[in-house]
Amino acid sequence: MIEFRNVSKSYRLKGSTKIVIDRLSLKLKSGQSLGLLGRNGAGKSTLLKMIGGTLRPDHGEILRSGSISWPLGFAGGFHAALTGIQNTRFIARIYGVDTDTLVEFVEDFAELGAFLDMPVQTYSQGMKARLAFGVSMGINFDCYLVDEITAVGDAIFKRKCMAVFEQRLDKSDVIMVSHSPQTIKDFCTSAAILEAGELHYFEDVNDGLAAFRNLMAP
Repeated sequence: MIEFRNVSKSYRLKGSTKIVIDRLSLKLKSGQSLGLLGRNGAGKSTLLKMIGGTLRPDHGEILRSGSISWPLGFAGGFHAALTGIQNTRFIARIYGVDTDTLVEFVEDFAELGAFLDMPVQTYSQGMKARLAFGVSMGINFDCYLVDEITAVGDAIFKRKCMAVFEQRLDKSDVIMVSHSPQTIKDFCTSAAILEAGELHYFEDVNDGLAAFRNLMAP
């Protein structure tokens, strides 16, 4: 369960104030997966970071029960001077999982070979994404946060990414940002539209997608 209690968030943009969320109060129950919709720049990624705890609201509080991932595939949390293995072990300790088990999973899944023993600052963006996706999937979270799911690599590796992601969602929820209505429909049971600082919640994902189509219609 994730509960927003009078949550507000804004930031300064080119001399003006951009309101992301204005006094949001909402309960998201466990056992449902949410598709987060909105225009470009509406603040969907910002909201996702607040849910994950990497960004604090200006006012109010967000209560969480169960374990929640960082945004899937997000590589910004890696320490550039540490190797892939060292970063993996560090994350394992933070989340209280067995370090050797997570390393073994990442070694098999990410397919980075000897690069895992090299500093992350030497990685390409694709390699960082592979490492981040592997670490994310190697930890069993109650809820996964996904900001535009993108599987990197060749077709075989992409299928591998999607297979393990779908496997995790058999027992976990997801809160997903995507510009693809079909992706939202495939993975989510409910939807919410972020518009002008207000979050409009729809119990049925199809109702949310229909409302979003109407919002974006010329």
